[in-house]
Amino acid sequence: MLDWLLPKSEGFPKLYRSTVTQRLMAATLDFQEAILEAQVYEDKVRLRHLKRADACLDKVRLYLRLAFQWRWLSVGQFEHVSRMVAEIGRLLGGWIKQTAHL
Repeated sequence: MLDWLLPKSEGFPKLYRSTVTQRLMAATLDFQEAILEAQVYEDKVRLRHLKRADACLDKVRLYLRLAFQWRWLSVGQFEHVSRMVAEIGRLLGGWIKQTAHL
């Protein structure tokens, strides 16, 4: 998702690059970091990082919806990234569920 999103965000209006675009990219990078940290730890610490990743993914969803609403993403682009985010969310949800039951 990050590989796809970074080049697309460069096309967002310059006026919003220091605000909305920066927050979108920060949430995406924070998500990636939380996933990497979750891989290192076990049990409760892992679950904490996974829940942080889930919160970051929610932020990514919000900013992507705004980008689509403001027509920074085409319908096709939004559908594509939404499918990626949905799949990531399903995988993350499974990992959270599995970790919570340990």
